[in-house]
Amino acid sequence: MSYIYLKKEIKLKSSLRSKRKKILSGILLTTGIFFFLSAVFPIIKFQIEYSLKFKQIINPLSIESYNKSNNILRNMTTDYTQLSNWFVNDTKNENNGQVKLIDNNQTVYYLSIPKLNIKDAVVTIGSMDLKKSLIQYPQTALPGQLGNAVVFGHSVLPQFFNPKSYLTIFSTLYKLKQGDEIIINFDKSTYKYIIEEMYEIQPTDFSVLEQRFDNKNLTLITCSPPGTYLRRLVIKAQLAL
Repeated sequence: MSYIYLKKEIKLKSSLRSKRKKILSGILLTTGIFFFLSAVFPIIKFQIEYSLKFKQIINPLSIESYNKSNNILRNMTTDYTQLSNWFVNDTKNENNGQVKLIDNNQTVYYLSIPKLNIKDAVVTIGSMDLKKSLIQYPQTALPGQLGNAVVFGHSVLPQFFNPKSYLTIFSTLYKLKQGDEIIINFDKSTYKYIIEEMYEIQPTDFSVLEQRFDNKNLTLITCSPPGTYLRRLVIKAQLAL
């Protein structure tokens, strides 16, 4: 009888262990599915609700050039918190004497977007580190002056948006609409820009950096859909009179 009793106890323990393993496996599988869906669903939702509404401007490019760019952008080892990895820094901007362009000295000003609860975010001129601030692209016009001030910001999945973190600050930029305001405080002056246009471009499109001196414009750029590096979302605004 002792032998039979011990044998049943071993079976019971083995059964309990098996059940625990199944429960643990189920929990891990459910957790994995949850995290996978939490990452994929916002991207799909963005594609359906927003991205299809943005007209895409695609400049003529050779297939070789386009594929090369996409291969670089999809390489997850690339550090996209460094602005120098977004574009090749060889854009040539003409200065016709009507506007003062930025130099290599680090200067800061402040950007606010009331609709997104972004208040006095630091914009750095002469830096490339998007972990520390928003970045104005070198050799683009200063705020309030003729030309196009181009500002880049980092984005991640929208559920992680934090207006005080520069790693997530532009994650909900796609929620802006025509007519929304962007406020710039620069050199003891306040400038109000009104959004006029929103669209997506391919990563190889350098046209957003061009300088035209017939208006005073501001351009905000981030990755699109948020949390990916597939395209660029462009928000173009004009200085309010």
